[in-house]
Amino acid sequence: MRKFGNFIFGAFIGGLVGSMVALLFAPTTGEHARGEIQGYFKHLVDEINHAADEKRAELIAQLDALRAGK
Repeated sequence: MRKFGNFIFGAFIGGLVGSMVALLFAPTTGEHARGEIQGYFKHLVDEINHAADEKRAELIAQLDALRAGK
Protein backbone atom coordinates (compact mmCIF):
# COMPACT_ATOMS: atom_id res chain seq x y z
CA MET A 1 0.00 0.00 0.00
CA ARG A 2 2.88 2.36 0.76
CA LYS A 3 4.35 1.90 -2.73
CA PHE A 4 1.00 2.80 -4.26
CA GLY A 5 0.83 5.95 -2.13
CA ASN A 6 4.33 6.89 -3.21
CA PHE A 7 3.35 6.33 -6.84
CA ILE A 8 0.27 8.55 -6.50
CA PHE A 9 2.32 11.26 -4.79
CA GLY A 10 4.97 11.08 -7.53
CA ALA A 11 2.35 11.23 -10.26
CA PHE A 12 0.76 14.27 -8.60
CA ILE A 13 4.10 16.08 -8.29
CA GLY A 14 5.01 15.14 -11.88
CA GLY A 15 1.72 16.51 -13.13
CA LEU A 16 2.22 19.69 -11.16
CA VAL A 17 5.74 20.21 -12.49
CA GLY A 18 4.57 19.49 -16.03
CA SER A 19 1.78 22.02 -15.67
CA MET A 20 4.17 24.67 -14.43
CA VAL A 21 6.61 24.04 -17.28
CA ALA A 22 3.75 24.28 -19.77
CA LEU A 23 2.68 27.58 -18.21
CA LEU A 24 6.20 28.96 -18.39
CA PHE A 25 6.48 28.18 -22.10
CA ALA A 26 2.92 29.18 -23.01
CA PRO A 27 2.41 32.40 -24.97
CA THR A 28 0.93 34.47 -22.14
CA THR A 29 1.91 37.54 -20.17
CA GLY A 30 4.35 37.15 -17.32
CA GLU A 31 1.93 38.59 -14.81
CA HIS A 32 -0.79 36.14 -15.81
CA ALA A 33 1.63 33.19 -15.71
CA ARG A 34 2.91 34.21 -12.27
CA GLY A 35 -0.65 34.45 -11.01
CA GLU A 36 -1.44 30.98 -12.27
CA ILE A 37 1.75 29.53 -10.77
CA GLN A 38 0.91 31.15 -7.43
CA GLY A 39 -2.54 29.60 -7.66
CA TYR A 40 -1.06 26.16 -8.32
CA PHE A 41 1.30 26.49 -5.35
CA LYS A 42 -1.53 27.62 -3.07
CA HIS A 43 -3.57 24.64 -4.22
CA LEU A 44 -0.59 22.33 -3.66
CA VAL A 45 -0.07 23.63 -0.12
CA ASP A 46 -3.77 23.18 0.61
CA GLU A 47 -3.68 19.60 -0.71
CA ILE A 48 -0.57 18.78 1.34
CA ASN A 49 -2.13 20.23 4.49
CA HIS A 50 -5.32 18.27 3.88
CA ALA A 51 -3.40 15.02 3.33
CA ALA A 52 -1.33 15.67 6.47
CA ASP A 53 -4.47 16.30 8.52
CA GLU A 54 -6.03 13.06 7.26
CA LYS A 55 -2.87 11.07 8.00
CA ARG A 56 -2.56 12.68 11.44
CA ALA A 57 -6.15 11.70 12.28
CA GLU A 58 -5.51 8.17 11.04
CA LEU A 59 -2.35 7.83 13.15
CA ILE A 60 -4.09 9.22 16.24
CA ALA A 61 -6.89 6.68 15.79
CA GLN A 62 -4.34 3.86 15.47
CA LEU A 63 -2.48 5.09 18.55
CA ASP A 64 -5.71 5.26 20.55
CA ALA A 65 -6.58 1.72 19.44
CA LEU A 66 -3.16 0.48 20.53
CA ARG A 67 -3.46 2.22 23.89
CA ALA A 68 -6.93 0.76 24.45
CA GLY A 69 -5.61 -2.72 23.69
CA LYS A 70 -3.04 -2.60 26.51
